[in-house]
Amino acid sequence: MKARRIGTTLALCLVGATLCLAADGFLGTWKLNEAKSKLAPGTAKNSTVVYSTMGDNIMVTIDGTDAAGKPTHTEWMGKYDGKDYPVAGDSTSDARSVKKIDDHTLAFTVKKGAKVLFTGSIVLSADGKTRTVTTEGTDSSGKKITATAVYDKQ
Repeated sequence: MKARRIGTTLALCLVGATLCLAADGFLGTWKLNEAKSKLAPGTAKNSTVVYSTMGDNIMVTIDGTDAAGKPTHTEWMGKYDGKDYPVAGDSTSDARSVKKIDDHTLAFTVKKGAKVLFTGSIVLSADGKTRTVTTEGTDSSGKKITATAVYDKQ
């Protein structure tokens, strides 16, 4: 009887976690809409961003080009809890943190070591068809950069 209760409780927790992640409007594939974006000249460009789940983590895979136009591929896996998680494939940063503000807004920080390079927000439209990423920070030469990238859900 005790084992049945424990099994039922675990099953309900798993279903609850699955429903929470399934309700995440950020999940899916997003393509950069350059016409609607305001990107700083000579900076990296994230062309495709894919949000997926791996267990209770969020996996974000980004493909694009660096400032020199060479292809890039980065991966970040973590939670929307505001804690730093490592990023792979990015020579300019080594950690990112993402915090869920509400169902339509995420706040993020990009770091190299202990130094904050960029901060910003990701806002999902009410209809869930677009997301807008606003970024502020400093490039490798110390120049202040602001950018707004608009992505369409695929």
